[in-house]
Amino acid sequence: MTHSSASETGPTGSLRPLVVDLDGTLIKTDLLIESFLLLLGAHPFRALADLATLGQSKAAFKARIADQVMIDPQSLPLNQIVLARLRAEKAAGRALYLASASNIRYVEAVAAHLGLFDGVFASDSTHNLAGTAKMNRLCVAFGAGGFDYIGDSLVDMAVWGQAAGVLVVSPSPSLRRAVSARFPHAEIIDNAGIPLKELIRAVRPHQWLKNLLIFVPLLAAHAIAAGSLTASLLAFLSFGFCASSVYLLNDLLDLANDRRHPSKCRRPFAAGLIPLTHGLVLIPILIVISVVLALGLPRLFLVVLASYYLLTLGYSLWLKRRVMVDVVLLACLYGIRVVAGGVAVAVPLSVWLVAFSLFLFFSLALVKRCTELIDHVGKGAGDPPGRGYRQEDLPILESMATASGYISVLVLALYINNPVVGHLYTVPELLWPICAILLYWISRILVLTHRGEMHDDPVIFAVTDRISLISGVLMVLAGVAASL
Repeated sequence: MTHSSASETGPTGSLRPLVVDLDGTLIKTDLLIESFLLLLGAHPFRALADLATLGQSKAAFKARIADQVMIDPQSLPLNQIVLARLRAEKAAGRALYLASASNIRYVEAVAAHLGLFDGVFASDSTHNLAGTAKMNRLCVAFGAGGFDYIGDSLVDMAVWGQAAGVLVVSPSPSLRRAVSARFPHAEIIDNAGIPLKELIRAVRPHQWLKNLLIFVPLLAAHAIAAGSLTASLLAFLSFGFCASSVYLLNDLLDLANDRRHPSKCRRPFAAGLIPLTHGLVLIPILIVISVVLALGLPRLFLVVLASYYLLTLGYSLWLKRRVMVDVVLLACLYGIRVVAGGVAVAVPLSVWLVAFSLFLFFSLALVKRCTELIDHVGKGAGDPPGRGYRQEDLPILESMATASGYISVLVLALYINNPVVGHLYTVPELLWPICAILLYWISRILVLTHRGEMHDDPVIFAVTDRISLISGVLMVLAGVAASL
């Protein structure tokens, strides 16, 4: 659909004002949802209490949220196609106005940042400027048919009904049908839909590789059988869907920090590639799938799964900003997968496996924090946002990572020397090469981290790095040889 320049001209021959919506139109996000998530991440109980006022007055609710948190307009993902169109219209001498149902504080901040608009219309503490209310306000300001309007949702139909020019941004199939039926000469701007690959990327399926830890108890106990393998696979999938729901929640709560991060700014929600509402819908769906899968496992597995979810929720809302508490919790979140694997196949965990896992995962969690700090040091970006660490903490964190990693090798060596090993392995002495390989692997991880060459998640690095995979295969072969 094309837009004729004649439709931009009013009765006197002057250009009609062009009014543009904000949420979902000029910016690829929703400021009400985003501001509430920002408050939820900073003050969860206060945010949940504020929800009670939503049913009384949406305008008052928006104002209450705006009183407590401020959105950084410079970090918002702009629709560059719409922005380019507005700049072209401004250069042609057209008056531009920003009209939004978002609170006036946010709307004025965005307008001031862009410096394009001749005025703004927005919600205040008593009036919610959406749908018919927005239409009435614009008709009072410009008269019916005295303006063109750019919007993106069904609620804008009322405004388009009184606008001379109808411009639609990224319409859904249902909106496209409704607009085409009522406004056949409407112009479609930025017709790109939501790529499936972005939805898949948002749930981070690559993070499911961490769930391979679920198979560790099965292998360590030499309890490999068809039934136990099926149970472990079911646990793997259940944890995967549960973890994906948590990753979605974490991304929604951490939008502001992610947008300031050199790589995380490209995440689907932070970049505005997926509407925030999609994440809010996907979170409960993934949890339900996870629980349904878990019903086929022992009841205790559900308890472990719920514990994992609650711990991760606490990490996302509070604990990731607490120095060292976050690292201990990260280590526990790695280790709880091992616990879940043992519960799924009814294999009790030995104290040796628990101790080994504790020290190894604590080391890897510290490596993760060191990687963030080293990245910021290298780029001169200051201290990482949303964390409790400073750049000067790096030496002590590297020391702790080294000590904990080497202690895990010591635990393994003591285990190999334990008499109980003779009941599981024919030639326990052939397990000693595993200590040497693990010592090499941990040392290499630490060196790569110090050089700034480590992946932001060392567990993902371990299952994708060629040398790490070779090391893993060699350790497995040593274990098999000791069993023969």
